[in-house]
Formats: sequence, structure tokens, C-alpha cells
Amino acid sequence: MCGIFGIVGSKRKELGRTLLKGIKRLEYRGYDSVGMAALDKGKIKVKKAAGAVDKADKKLNFSELKGHIGITHSRWSTHGGVTDFNAHPHQSCDKNITIVHNGIIENYEEIKSDLIKKGHKFRSETDSEVIAHYFEEKIKQKPIKQACVDFLKEIEGTFAVLMMKNDEEKIYALKRDSPLVLGICEEYNILGSDIYAFSDRTDKAVFFDNDEFAVIEKDKYQFYDTKGKKITKKIQTFVWEQEESLKEKYPHFMIKEIMEEPRVVKRLLMSLKTDQKDNFNKFIDMIIKAEKVIFAASGTSYHAALLGVYYFHRCSDVCGIEAQALIASEFEHFANVDSNTLVIAVSQSGETMDVIEALKFAKKRKAKIASMVNVPYSSIQRMSDISLQVLAGQEICVAATKSFVNQVTLLLSIAKEFGFKINLDTLSERIEEMLAKKDEIKKIAKKIYKNKDLYVLGRGLSYPVAREVALKIKEISYIHAEGMMGGELKHGTIALIEKGTPVISLISNKDYDMLSNTKEVEARGAKIIKVTNEFDGDIKINTSNDGKFGVLAAIFGQLLTYYMALELNLPVDKPRNLAKSVTVK
Repeated sequence: MCGIFGIVGSKRKELGRTLLKGIKRLEYRGYDSVGMAALDKGKIKVKKAAGAVDKADKKLNFSELKGHIGITHSRWSTHGGVTDFNAHPHQSCDKNITIVHNGIIENYEEIKSDLIKKGHKFRSETDSEVIAHYFEEKIKQKPIKQACVDFLKEIEGTFAVLMMKNDEEKIYALKRDSPLVLGICEEYNILGSDIYAFSDRTDKAVFFDNDEFAVIEKDKYQFYDTKGKKITKKIQTFVWEQEESLKEKYPHFMIKEIMEEPRVVKRLLMSLKTDQKDNFNKFIDMIIKAEKVIFAASGTSYHAALLGVYYFHRCSDVCGIEAQALIASEFEHFANVDSNTLVIAVSQSGETMDVIEALKFAKKRKAKIASMVNVPYSSIQRMSDISLQVLAGQEICVAATKSFVNQVTLLLSIAKEFGFKINLDTLSERIEEMLAKKDEIKKIAKKIYKNKDLYVLGRGLSYPVAREVALKIKEISYIHAEGMMGGELKHGTIALIEKGTPVISLISNKDYDMLSNTKEVEARGAKIIKVTNEFDGDIKINTSNDGKFGVLAAIFGQLLTYYMALELNLPVDKPRNLAKSVTVK
């Protein structure tokens, strides 16, 4: 959930600015607090504070840090509150060792207790600080490389660790189940939580695998396994859309990314006919050969996966596919997996820990693994037998928008191969028409943003969309919202409807049952917002296809949420308590 960045070989006077730029590119991974450490003339200097990067920088002036080597960290808190002391980097008692860490040390209490008995004094409430003291203690008896080997054997949990030591122009990096990648530059080397940390500087990277550590210098690096033996790693060349990393004319990344949806949909559909054509055909072939398909996903990606299940069921008479979607954190409790099962992971970041754990569970039972990810060379992509890229481009806003639209577009493309009737060539045009309704949607937002509760109703293909719209409202507007099956209302939830309660009703085609459900809540005094393509409504969607209706209704929800958050003066791109890449359980 945190962002980590390090550089070896910086120009001395530019180090602070380089670290600042690097961590700002990763701030979407966590923004509770931030800190930096710089090695200059043999000594490490640390600056850190609670708060987002810009706020902390005004207080501490990170740009003044000098040196050739440095590490930085933006935190999403797990152990310990949001305080200056709990911010990273953390140091050993003698300040010889300085670390930043992403992940969770599961046996930290046991290690901490043992270190306290040996005289170590802790300054923070975090699990991460034990790492610095652990290495301080270890290197009293053995070389630091051997201490790294011991760390991989003795530490339980997940970690991406960057470590500096006084008088050494090196960074020691260790990885297990938290993303970490090395960027190869001409005169220096960079480490980051993902390739976006350095995609503006190089297109060459080396990806850490689990239970590896590396020693990074400015002009060389060496990877080691759990026994301390040298291993050779392949340099990967990656492609990433750098031009999308600026707000340009937009006030927020969220609205910018929503407005990019027509273009990224076109890009994806073209790719499926060209660059990704072979992989797409292999993906289809894996589905055909599977006896059962299970989607594993979390959050917004789960709603996309749920739509995928509805698509497959729609054409089950043709393809005979048994499909289900499971929330990844509950996967092992529900999934019946064997060698004839295809598990399809859906993840924006490609690093979602719950999805990774679900794939590990499936792999042990010999299931085939496929994936749909937005970030190339991510952990989930590398775990997969076959993977398709969503190609939505970099998303900076924590709330997923264009990546969801492209996930659904990809699922529609797959379903079409099995008989789902849809013309995707006009989807981008329909999205542009939906975006042109932003002023109408803004007026609706102004009418309902003060309400404390809100309900979104759907049936069939509209039900997963109702859930997604409700999730967006919760994430960005901080309003309690529930996405529900229209048919379930009278089994309890209708008791919550009061006069003036906003209810968004998604009615696709001539769904008279959904229309009836809408009238039921309207009769109880609900304030109805009707989104439909056939009946009279507040927002009319121009399509007769319910597959497209789902995409367009989701975009209505994205815009509605954005304008509600603006009315409430909320931090649209960085909502409280959330992070873009969920890399802890």
C-alpha cells in the first residue's frame, strides 16, 4: 500500500529534488505521511513528517537534501497511527542503518521483544522499525549480505525493503510478496514500487521475484537467492504511456481519466486486433478448454468480473461455460478448484495482495491461470499462463474509472467470441455522448449531495453496475451508498426508504420488473433518479444494447460521484484512508 523509491548515483545537489519527484509519482499508493533519507559524506540524514508529500515538503524542504544515494517512502498506515515518529524512514539505535518498508512483518512482536532484551530502544509504533534494529544486531556478528540471507529465513510476512548504511554508496533491497522493481539508467540506478516510479527516465527494468535480495550501486547491481548465491536476472524493456501522467487542463486526475475513456477504449479494441491478437486468441482457447471459469478480483475489479459472469451466462447455451466471480479475499473459502479450472484474475494494479493469494491457492490445485491487468510486468501478470493488458494507461486518482471501463470492454470482447451480441465499434462514440451529458449529471449531483444515505438499484447486467456506482459514491463522496438487486428490496431494505431518500434506478431495455421496483420505492417517498435507455428518465442512454448500457451507466456514476465530491469540497484524487494499490491482506 506504500510507495518506496530509491536512487544510487544521483548528482549531489539534485538528490532531494529527485527523491521528491520520485515519491510524488508514487504518492497514489499511500499518502498518510512521507519521509526521505540521504547519504552525504558518509552520514545519513533523515527528514520525515505526517501528511501528504506537498504538506510535508513545505515544512521540511526535502529539496535541500544532498548526496549521491537516497531513499524515500510515502505511507499508508497499518501498524501505528499517522504521526511523525511512525513515518518512514526508520533508523537503528546507532543510526548506522536506515530503512523504508512496504508490507507487514507478521512476527515483529516476537522480534521486537528479543531486540528490547538486547538493549534496543524503539521510537515508533510500527512493525517496520524492527527491520532497522534487526540488521543493526545482525551485522555485529556477520557481514551484511549474510544478514540479508538470515532476514529472508527468519522474517515472516511481506516486505519490499530498501536499506542504506553509513559510509556505503549502496542500497540493499529485499522482496517478498510486495512489489519492487529496479530501473536501469545510464549513469545511475533507481528502485521503486512499480515501473511508474521511473518510467519518465528509462524503459529498462529488472523485476524482483519473491525471497530475493540485491545490492545496488550506481553502475552495477547483483541479485542473490535465499542462500546468498548470485543469480542472473533478465532486463525487461517495457512500454508505458508517459503522456498521461499530467493533469493538463483538468482540475483533478479523476475527471481527466474519465474524459480519456473514449480514447483508451479505442486503443484497447485496436490492440485486440493487432498487438494482443495472439494472446487474445490463446485466452479464448483456454476458456474453451476449461470445465469451469472462476474470476478472482477485489473492489471495482470484482464488479467488472461479476459483469463478465453475467455475459458468460447470457451465452451459456452456445459456449456451455460455468462461470463465477469470487471476491479474492474469500477465494479459498468458496472456490472449488482443480486442474480443469481456469482462474481469471482481474486487477488494475496487478499487485492486489488478495488476488495474488487467490492465485497461489489455485496454483497449488493445478488450476490454469489467466489475467487481465492494467500495469505491465506486474506480479499477477508474471504469475499467469496467459495475460491480457487492459491498456487504460496510468491512473493517478485512487478511484478506478477508465481502467474499469476497459476491463468491461475487454470482457465484452471475450463474451462476443462466445455469442454475446454487441457492436463494440460504436462503444467509444456512445461513451463520448455519455460524457457530453456532464452538465445534466452535475445538476443531479447538486440535488442529492447533502443526503447521508443513497441506494442504487439494478437487475441483470445492471446489478454489478449498481454495486460499482455505489462503491464510487462511498469512495469519493463519503456518503453511505448501497448497490442492490431490485428484486431484493422488499426482503428488508425497503424499510430504510424514507421521504426524500435518493434512489438511483438503472433500467435497461424494457425491464418492467425493474420499473416496478422503482415505483415501489417511489411510493414510499424516495427521490428517484432514473437512468434508462427505453423509458422516460432523468438520464437517457443512447443504446439498445444492455452490454453497452452497463458501461455507460457506470460512467454516469463516475461523473455523478465526481460532482458530488466537488460540492462537498472533498479531496477527489486522494480520498481518506484509501490507496491505489492494495498490497496487504
